[in-house]
Amino acid sequence: MTLRVLNTLTGEQEPFEPADPDDVLLYYCGLTVSDFAHLGHARTWVHVDTVHRWLEHLGYGVRHVENITDVNEKIVARVGEDDLGDSEREVAAGFIGQLLADMRALNLKRAEVYPRVTEHVPEIIDLVGTLVEKGYAYEANGSVYFDVTTFDGYGKLSNQKLDEVEAQGPEDERSEKRHAADFALWKADGVGADAVADHRHDDREYAVDTPEGETWDSPWGEGRPGWHIECSAMSMTHLDTTIDIHMGGRDLVFPHHENEIAQSEAATGEAFARYWLHADLFRMDDEKMSSSLGNFVPVKDAVPEYGTNALRVFFLSASYNSTQTYSESAIHEAEERTERLENAYRRAVEAADSAAARTKATDEDLRAAVEDTRESFTAAMNDDFNTREALAALLDLASAVNSHLDATAEHDYPGLRSAIEAFDDLAGAVLGLDFAGDAEGDATLAGELVDLVLDLREREREAGNYERADELRDDLEALGVEVQDTDDGPTYRL
Repeated sequence: MTLRVLNTLTGEQEPFEPADPDDVLLYYCGLTVSDFAHLGHARTWVHVDTVHRWLEHLGYGVRHVENITDVNEKIVARVGEDDLGDSEREVAAGFIGQLLADMRALNLKRAEVYPRVTEHVPEIIDLVGTLVEKGYAYEANGSVYFDVTTFDGYGKLSNQKLDEVEAQGPEDERSEKRHAADFALWKADGVGADAVADHRHDDREYAVDTPEGETWDSPWGEGRPGWHIECSAMSMTHLDTTIDIHMGGRDLVFPHHENEIAQSEAATGEAFARYWLHADLFRMDDEKMSSSLGNFVPVKDAVPEYGTNALRVFFLSASYNSTQTYSESAIHEAEERTERLENAYRRAVEAADSAAARTKATDEDLRAAVEDTRESFTAAMNDDFNTREALAALLDLASAVNSHLDATAEHDYPGLRSAIEAFDDLAGAVLGLDFAGDAEGDATLAGELVDLVLDLREREREAGNYERADELRDDLEALGVEVQDTDDGPTYRL
């Protein structure tokens, strides 16, 4: 069966045919590092990771690029807050460190590169310059805007007509623009005080009153890149002018991805992406999980509590393009499914390596179950990466393994070996579950031990034993645990 994907650009499920039959160019719109990554981000990461893994399983080489947006007014607004840093770069660097740790904790395959905006300002300026030269963009008071009326295909991703498109950008920009829907490619000067104030919280203290953020010199004067142009420049720098798959959240279809298409195709005259895949919303109760709403669970807290396998099973229990809701009951259900898979794998390994395993013992039901699992799993993943059905196939295999082991005293070694290989290939290599070790238990235990040491450190501080408290902090840091003291108590990063 050929892989088929739901392409947002056409609204149809289409056969996947990359430009190069051997290699796939995959770009994912990454995180703006103005806060810790939460489970909403993790959900999309895990699905992108699974797409990457399935493409490799099908035999493709995958060039996977995921950007990090480290230039943003939300980052600037956090300058001087607690111990986050005294500059935009310092704040971003702290969150990037935790971001990468979170990715590794979730057992994500590494992208080819994680480009940052601050590293690609020259490429961004060159791309903006090309759009100005070609007549698709214009300068106004040191800022540069894309003229949406010059691009005939504007609105083709979000299915909007130009006269129905809402005004883009803050109010103070609109007097500079020719059309209300024009969007900024380059913004004059730094981040204004009003923009900072919009993203600051009244219940927090800030050591820096009016941070402006970093600026760069350009042909139009000192300024900062617009949000949309960043992804186009980084994608074309590290992949090509046309890529195979562009992934991102459903909430980015408009304006971000619509604007990426317009500016990229206007600059190159080529299609920007062949397939657009969008992950649907991840909700906390009735709202989208969001840092700005404050209704989020950080990845750094969730991994030690639930474990990597259980979180991945939870996320993959719903297909990437369906809405998923976070709840304790849903997490617990994922933990139960994870335990079923882990126990079946462990029992299969122990039985295959035991004296009860026989070369000539045959269980046709077990062998058929392995074959059915591979067929069902493949059909599900080729059906627009349907991880929900793929997981169901693996759970059926777990049941077949348990039934075999419970019913027989002499075990079918070839059948068990095939089942173990299916778990390794499908659950491990494709879905990213780790059955060989106990990474989840280690992560949970490590978090609990760090919490115990931090509790002891707090008691030492309360008793006035500051030297001993400092020694405990130094001991933790020597073990790779970075401790940060905040107004709400100590936090840490592994």
